[in-house]
Amino acid sequence: LLKLEDHLHKRVVGQEQAIEAVSNAVRRARSGLQDPNRPTGSFIFLGPTGVGKTELAKTLAQFLFDDEHALVRIDMSEYMEKHAVARLIGAPPGYVGYEEGGQLTEAVRRRPYSVILFDEIEKAHQDVFNVLLQLLDDGRLTDSQGRTVDFTNTVVIMTSNIGSHLILEMKEGDETAVEQELLGELRRHFKPEFLNRVDDVVIFKRLSQEQVRNIVDLQLKHIEKLLGDRGLKIEVSDAAKDELGRQGYDPQLGARPVKRVIQQKLQNQLAMKLLEGGFTEGDTILVNQHEGLFTFSKK
Repeated sequence: LLKLEDHLHKRVVGQEQAIEAVSNAVRRARSGLQDPNRPTGSFIFLGPTGVGKTELAKTLAQFLFDDEHALVRIDMSEYMEKHAVARLIGAPPGYVGYEEGGQLTEAVRRRPYSVILFDEIEKAHQDVFNVLLQLLDDGRLTDSQGRTVDFTNTVVIMTSNIGSHLILEMKEGDETAVEQELLGELRRHFKPEFLNRVDDVVIFKRLSQEQVRNIVDLQLKHIEKLLGDRGLKIEVSDAAKDELGRQGYDPQLGARPVKRVIQQKLQNQLAMKLLEGGFTEGDTILVNQHEGLFTFSKK
């Protein structure tokens, strides 16, 4: 736990402030300095697309519960209607779906130790917020079948794109002013009683070109492992990595395009070469680039 930041940084590039805030909350809970009748931690993650909000939630699930799949992900754009509450905690008796229980309560009843990720929280209906208020306040919810579901071992993360344009346009040295503006936007969107129950509002910054280049390294490790399972090694030149970073960098979309570029430019071509028998077990594949095109050769 003392090295939690280092662990989270293995998979989340940059975002020091976000990682520190989450790590501190987890340590408070584990050392008994957090209210035992509330979730382990609750956060609003603010920031544009593709900067590491979901990745941090997954990495936290992996660290705390030894399983990336201990992540309950709920897309709030599906909860914009008044009746959507029934999907969260289950339909009332006599209604269709009563037997199934709620999407949220069932998931946590079966897996009480988990990270819950509410995506795009600003889209939820007000009645859904009332359920969240109860969850954050009491650490428990009663489902439609009358069962009490305990949330005190969960970490609740709510993501929001509110004010993303401010973060994307932020210049060096503007941080404090932009943070104040973002918190102002939040207060306009959410009721004070909701914001007061959240442990921390965490702001995710836009990724720099250099950080995207680090993400290329992380993604390539995954390919190395896949090839290693087939008895192959891969060496990607710095020039090729820089080119992947350059082609995969989009300030608006963050790191999302990196994965796609690596898939299209590297994995697709590699797959063809492997199926043609160009490389066999024991080979080391060298990847280079020339004028934006990637070349593959045997070492």
